[in-house]
Parts: sequence; C-alpha cells; structure tokens
Amino acid sequence: MRSTALRAACARVGALRAVFLILFAVLAGRAAHLTVIDTQRGEWQRDRQVHTTLHLPPARGLIVDRNGVELAVTVAAPSVYVLPSELGDRDAVVRQLTQKLGLSRRKLTARLRGRTRFTFVARWVDPDRARAVEALGLPGVGIVHESKRAYPGAELAAHAIGFANIDGEGVRGVEQQEDAWLRGSARSAPVERDGSGRLLATTAVAPRESAGGDVALTLDSRMQAEAERALRESLEKTGARAGTVLSLDPKTGEILAMAEAPSFDPNRFRELDYWTTRSRVFLDAVEPGSTLKIFLVASALEAGVIRASDRFDCSEGRIHVPGKWIHDTHDYGILDVSGVVRVSSNVGAVQIAQRLGPAAHHEGLVRFGFGASTRSGFPVESAGLLRPWREWKPLDHANIAFGQGIGVTPIQLAAATAALANGGVWIAPRLIAARRRGDGSGWIRTEPRTTRRVVSADTADAVLRMMEGVVGTHGTGRQAGLKGLRVAGKTGTAQKLDPETGSYSKKDFIAWFVGAVPADDPHLVIVAALDEPDRGAHIGGSSAAPLFARVAAAQLALLGIATEPQPAPAPLPETRLAKRNPTPPAAIEPEEERPAPHRPPQGDPVRGAEETPVRVTQADDDRILLPDFLGLSLDEVIRITSENQIELEFNGRGTAVQQEPHPGAILDGGDRRVFVRFAGARRGEG
Repeated sequence: MRSTALRAACARVGALRAVFLILFAVLAGRAAHLTVIDTQRGEWQRDRQVHTTLHLPPARGLIVDRNGVELAVTVAAPSVYVLPSELGDRDAVVRQLTQKLGLSRRKLTARLRGRTRFTFVARWVDPDRARAVEALGLPGVGIVHESKRAYPGAELAAHAIGFANIDGEGVRGVEQQEDAWLRGSARSAPVERDGSGRLLATTAVAPRESAGGDVALTLDSRMQAEAERALRESLEKTGARAGTVLSLDPKTGEILAMAEAPSFDPNRFRELDYWTTRSRVFLDAVEPGSTLKIFLVASALEAGVIRASDRFDCSEGRIHVPGKWIHDTHDYGILDVSGVVRVSSNVGAVQIAQRLGPAAHHEGLVRFGFGASTRSGFPVESAGLLRPWREWKPLDHANIAFGQGIGVTPIQLAAATAALANGGVWIAPRLIAARRRGDGSGWIRTEPRTTRRVVSADTADAVLRMMEGVVGTHGTGRQAGLKGLRVAGKTGTAQKLDPETGSYSKKDFIAWFVGAVPADDPHLVIVAALDEPDRGAHIGGSSAAPLFARVAAAQLALLGIATEPQPAPAPLPETRLAKRNPTPPAAIEPEEERPAPHRPPQGDPVRGAEETPVRVTQADDDRILLPDFLGLSLDEVIRITSENQIELEFNGRGTAVQQEPHPGAILDGGDRRVFVRFAGARRGEG
C-alpha cells in the first residue's frame, strides 16, 4: 500500500517536471525567436513599453495692437495626464487625484473606464495643484506643460480679439478670423517613460519651427482703454443696459477702437455663456433712427432731386402717408434741407424721400453699404436688414426715411459716415493691420480691399456742413461740441420693438450719435450707441452725444489735437436764425417733449408783415451760424453781412434767390465768405 502511494507521488512530480520543462522550452524558444530571428518585433515590444509619442498643439502666434502692445500671447500651462495601463490600485489613484485636483470622483472614474492609452484628466491646472499631484509620485500619473492662450489686458478689446478654446482653436473675434494664420502646425514629440510612468523628452523641440504667425491689429490700446472707460461710466450715468463705441480712420478704414459693454474676460471663457461673447459691433443689426437721414439727404442731393436751398413745409408737424400720420414732436414751420437735418424733422425727411422715390432711395442706401456685409472679414458679420424696394409700401418708404424698418450694424453705420468724411469714397473697415510669419520675419502690411465712390465730393462736403449745424446752438446734438474744433454729427433715437406686443415700445430706445472730427479735416469717425438708457436720457442728443464728445476729446489728444467737450451754447427762447426758416428754441430730438418753437406771424406763409430782425448766432470760438438770406433785398444782405464781418460776393439785383454756403452752415473766423445771387424785384417794390 505504501509502495503504491509512493509510486503515484513520483509520477505526479515527474509530470510537473515535464510541464515546467516544456514551458521553459517554449519561453526559451520565444526569446530566441525575438532576439535572433524576429529582432524588429522584439524592439517594437520594448519600444512600446518604454517609448511613446506625445502630440502637442502648436504655440499660437501673438496678437498685438498697432503699437506692438501684446493683447494675446501663448504661455505654458501644466496639465495632468494618466496612463491607465500603468496604474496600480486604480481606485486609490482616483481618490487621491480627486482630492488634489478638486474633481468629481464619479466623472474621473467614468473618464478612465475602458481606456488604456494616454488620457488627460485635468488641463490648464493651477501650478500649485500640479506640484501637489507630482509630489504624490503615483505610477502612471504625470504632468505635461502644453500651450495655453492668455490675454494680458483681460477685458480690454475682448469682443474684437475673441478667444481660443482649450484645444487651441479660435472661436470668437480675431482669434477665429485669423485662426489659420495664428494656429501653426501640430507638434509630435518623442518621449520615454521611466519606471514610474513619467514622460521624459528624448529630443529638443524648437517651438518656433511649428509656431503660428503673428497678427497686428489696427486697434490702438490707448484709445480702446479710453473708449471703454467712457462707455462704462456712461452706462452707470444713464442706466443703459448695454452700449458700443466705435471709432475708425475715415481715410483708411482702420478701426482704432471698438468698446462694447458689458464686456467679458477671455481668460475665463469656460465660465461664460457663449452668446454673451458676441461682438455687437459686427453681429447686432438694429434700427438706426434718425442717423439714417444724412444718407437720405446725400442720396437725394446726388440724384439732383433736391438742392440745399429747397424748402419743405413742416408747419403742421405731421404728414400723411397711406396708412399712417408721420409726426414731428413740434411744428417746425418751413425748413430748408439743412434745417431738416439740424432739427431732425421726420416730416421733412419723408418729403425728401418722396421726391427721391423708393428705387433711388434703396440704391443710395446700398451704395452706402447697408444691406450687405462690410467685407471686413470678421467672423459671421451681419449684413443687416434692407428689404428690396419693390416690397416697400408707401408707409415702409416713409419709415425708412427716418430709420425705422431697417436694421444696420454699428460697423455699417460707421463705414457709411466715414464715406461722407472721406469725400464720398467708401472704404471697407478692417481690424488687421499686418501679419508676420512664425519664423520672426518682417511684418507684411495689409491694404484696404474694397473702395468705391458713393457720392461726389461736393455732395459729401455739403452734407458734412449740414451735420455741423446739428452740433450747433440750434441743433439736436449740441452736447457733442468740442472746444476750438468743428464737429459734424447726427443724433438718432430709435424705438425698440416690444417682443410681447409686436409694436414699438414706448419706453425702450437706442440712443445714437454719429460724428466726424475735426469736421474740416476728419481724423476720426465715431459711432456711440446706448441700449435702453433711462427715460429722460433716452434721446441721442442727451446721452450718446456727450459720450461721443468725451471719447473724441480723449482720442484726438492721442493724435496731437488738444480739445475738450464743450456743448454749444443754449439758444435764446425766441431766437430765429432766419425770417424764412424758424428754428426750435432748444436742442431736441423729434421724440423729446419740449415747448414748441416760436411761430411766424400770420399773413404771408413764409414771411410776416411785421418781423423780428435776422440774428446771426455766434459761438465763443469766433464761429457763426449762417442765416437765411433768401427773399431779402441786396441792401438788407449787405447790412447783415457787414455787421457780422461776413465777406459778401453777389450777382444780380432784386431779391436773394440763391446762397452758398447754405443757410445753417457754420463759418469760422478764417473763412467768412458767402455768395448770394439776386433776381427780379423785392416784394412790394415796383
């Protein structure tokens, strides 16, 4: 019995020995195969365990302002990665990482589930947290420094610059517009893993070899900062919920500043609602209100359907078009074209539009750039809203005359105003001044891509002079005045649509002011807009005009032109600049409730039997507002011009029938000349 058990045990031992010998032979044969026969596969297995390749996004190029101030840079940021196949106790690793990084344990577990290769678990972490993770010394867990976009100015020009996402892709503003240029090419870096799974670089990588190119903007960060400060303070003062200030060089189309409020910090883009990071300047199309009247007048003058001296009867304070009465707040009497612009008469604007006709009116708006993108290149720029003229009913045409029923963006409005300030030539606005390749070679400047003549130089100059009257004593924008400088501008107050009723709101407005300074040689065109300022400050002349003046003064100072805001003096209660052209007593918008202006006496619908003398309004800086000489005798004109040191040139005899410059133009001390043509006999003579 004993011998039988012993023999069985010996058999089992022998069988085990045979198994081990077979296994040893197999392993030895495999090792021999890898080392002698299949050497490449053996090396691949070894490299797979030790060597790997890390794919890193390239360093994005710089974004700088026109003076080289850095607005967007690329910095190294620590990110935590995991090699799941190298982890020991996965639950323990997850627990420690969640403690150090402040992550959700459930989300981290889910992220690692089923993964075996390189995986980021936290990107762009705080350096202190990165050091804490590294100190744990966990196998399969390491730190790699990757490129991260940083914006030194925080909120400065945030809507213009935009931001790049965590994968290095531009998704807003210039970051998106110039993404292909800024991004560069991806980098692949060979690395080795040590015994703890940490990655060690085996070769040096030159970042400049794959870095993206640099971009210089047309923005001036000093002007931008001043505009943003003025806008913030204006919002606080007026209670407006949002606002924009846009300034550009009318001769080049270069955007010098584009402030938008509320703003955001692009460094914290992951915390923001994407919609709030849009640029209102390029993407929001809203009604421009009465600012559109200057383009109506320019189109009508260019088409030859009106002359600057033409007069329009606004004496009833309203005009009927099929379907509605169009109102002015006050009865303005008889107005010439300059007067329509100066007091912003809706009734006068409708009459001008009716003379022009819908087809020519639409064509003029298209020439000024409305209804189409400005081709600035800014991502998803809005084309605004301008319906085909064949779809206009008479009421639609009348409304568009004073800026209702049309949607424009601030950049469209600025470019159109710049065309008037640039002698009638429209230039596509642009944000990109120059580009430089990633190798550090020289800057390549960009040039204006689109230019076209929209009106003649004479027409542009005539409208610009009319806009000077808007900022004068009897204009709606006198608070936009600047000390010692001529200012051309136009106010606007646009009613917003009430989404609940589908009709125009009685309490929500957008206050506008557009202007060019200095008016005799424009260096800047500035658009200021405030969205829903408080009632009382909702008029363009009382809220947007002073904002314009403050921004213009600050920016002109940076261009070497010293000035300061100085509103035009308030008019006297009964002042009338001309016997044939009564004007309101205060700077008002049509929507604003003020006392009605002085009415002409009964009798002649234009000139009364007993009239007050013509007064010439003179500002503190030796400028005067030219009166209306039409209908006066030669002796009367000579007396008025000699009393006010105006140089008179005339032709003919009898009654004044034409004058240049037009009534309401501003004459300065260096150029006080006026030409008056007389014809026929004065009423009551002969």
